[in-house]
Amino acid sequence: MSTKPTTTDLEWTDLDQRAVDTARVLAMDSVQKVGNGHPGTAMSLAPAAYLLFQKVMRHDPADADWTGRDRFVLSAGHSSLTLYTQLYLAGYGLELDDLKAFRTWGSKTPGHPEYGHTTGVETTTGPLGQGVANAVGMAMAARYERGLFDPDAAPGTSPFDHTIWAIAGDGCLQEGIAAEASSLAGHQKLGNLVLLWDDNHISIEGDTETAVSEDTLKRYEAYGWHVQRVAPRENGDLDPEALYAAFRAAQAVTDRPSFIAARSIIAWPAPHAQNTEAAHGSALGAEEVAATKRVLGFDPEQSFEVTDEVIGHTREALDRGREARAEWEKVFAAWRTANPERAAEFDRIRAGELPAGWEDALPDFEAGTSVATRAASGKILQALGAVIPELWGGSADLAGSNNTTIDNTSSFLPEGNPLPEADPYGRTIHFGIREHAMAAEMNGIALHGNTRIFGGTFLVFSDYMRNAVRLSALMHLPVTYVWTHDSIGLGEDGPTHQPVEHLASLRAIPGLNVVRPADANETVIAWREILRRWTKEFGVGAPHGLALTRQGVPTYPADENAARGGYVLFEAEGGAPEAVLIGTGSEVQLAVAAREQLQAAGVPTRVVSMPSVEWFEEQDQDYKDAVLPPSVRARVAVEAGIGLTWHRYVGDAGRIVSLEHFGASADGKVLFREFGFTADAVAAAARESLDAVRR
Repeated sequence: MSTKPTTTDLEWTDLDQRAVDTARVLAMDSVQKVGNGHPGTAMSLAPAAYLLFQKVMRHDPADADWTGRDRFVLSAGHSSLTLYTQLYLAGYGLELDDLKAFRTWGSKTPGHPEYGHTTGVETTTGPLGQGVANAVGMAMAARYERGLFDPDAAPGTSPFDHTIWAIAGDGCLQEGIAAEASSLAGHQKLGNLVLLWDDNHISIEGDTETAVSEDTLKRYEAYGWHVQRVAPRENGDLDPEALYAAFRAAQAVTDRPSFIAARSIIAWPAPHAQNTEAAHGSALGAEEVAATKRVLGFDPEQSFEVTDEVIGHTREALDRGREARAEWEKVFAAWRTANPERAAEFDRIRAGELPAGWEDALPDFEAGTSVATRAASGKILQALGAVIPELWGGSADLAGSNNTTIDNTSSFLPEGNPLPEADPYGRTIHFGIREHAMAAEMNGIALHGNTRIFGGTFLVFSDYMRNAVRLSALMHLPVTYVWTHDSIGLGEDGPTHQPVEHLASLRAIPGLNVVRPADANETVIAWREILRRWTKEFGVGAPHGLALTRQGVPTYPADENAARGGYVLFEAEGGAPEAVLIGTGSEVQLAVAAREQLQAAGVPTRVVSMPSVEWFEEQDQDYKDAVLPPSVRARVAVEAGIGLTWHRYVGDAGRIVSLEHFGASADGKVLFREFGFTADAVAAAARESLDAVRR
């Protein structure tokens, strides 16, 4: 571990120090004005954030989406003012009035940074540890992007070489997700990742001695990271020269991710609030704010004091950014000239388009056969991998079960890994048994841009991933979760592995599209629709969760209306439908078999397959009414999970065949029979519904 950073060429003037102190004052005033927030960390971290945005990072405030930029992730999202003040000072578009509107309705400065809401915010953070995993995902994506477009360039010479910077706090590193992600980052030797730990020893309940006694630096050394410790100045403030030296030393280490521990004092230099838990999440109070301004040499009677000299100095970041981007453009232009085919591919991917003719690669499945939808998905992914180079992914150590190996000869693993398929630019990711981090890393990969990501595990383990999945939806990210073993049909592994409440629970997340195909052909159409929705032509993106069977299910003729979320799979015969049976996933076959019974009894019955409630709800009312005629009140919905999803579709006279308890350990066919998932049970429910309509 390095404890003495090398000598630096940092130019640090009195005006730089005044700008840092201005950021501290703005953080205090912003929280004081609204009456709530987290001022302390933003005050103590101001030198580190200022260094990154003004002295270290390659970025252009006038072009926040520039491909060649470094990325910055504030994992400690509660300290959003750490980021907002630097975005304001550097010229990203935030102005003083935006800081004055902190945490208020309609402002550009919400309580936690939100991707897509505030220019310069690379990811939505707040749930602790998520940003650490996002940053790891970004670093992975940067390496894969380089492999797509410039794999043979010498280190540090490619226009696709850049650094991912992240700041995390004690809370981030206590969360298990950060441990999962940091372990993978070390294993992957992500030398383009630098994580600064704000080691301030304070959390909401007080000194971190209440909960933590481990040696964090040794932990990161054990993960395989390059580790440095930066001591503060004698007065307790962060030392800009030492920090700068540590940042540059971290960038020079390209065979490992870098971890920098910076001992800070929360709310420095507030005379009474510094080093207290109160400064973490509360306004300092008017007296303490005034006293701190006196310490810093500011007028205690003024609020949001920014001199023209300071803002003029910090807005020079616009000039530096323009120059950095111009230099990069020269390198990029040379690359384009030398690599015309890869340049064309870059332009296509950057434009959010898929390769011409990509749909022709999709497999067809013969009606009448029995295929598990997880197996169908695996064949689809391998076919798509051959024609969509930006598509990559893997699973949480369940590739053989999830069928998520897009290329079994190419694993995303660093140089030096002993496995024969190891390739730093490989297609198949081995996330390890780290579901939570996997989901957040997928978010980071999507946020980085220029690649498309999928990742798999069992549906029951989506619980481990839920917070990151929620953030996928909140950020409208085009990630695809491949969740297999989607019901009691998985069988003997028993109730610990059999999802019951998961489908309804996931459907409750706004903006997440859950897709549960009935058969192999619906799985093809689902993947086609998901990829189509990735394109910019479609508009705002969304994450998708594919829920796939372990067991084989009957294959029906393909119907493109499956992409509309719900459609008529089998029409009523002998007249207008008197009953409608709605099925999803492996239970569609039960609705089909029940229809045969009802038809034989003289009841014209329609079967509706509804692979995605969310896609169906996007359709216009005329289409929805055509599939589920309001005049037909006798309805049954069947799904091997709790029935919450289906009440709105069956109405007051309808019935739901569902599973309102945990499963058991037995063969899947036995469980379906014992728990009432049979054609007889569905037909009986339909007769009950018909009786209810006639009463």
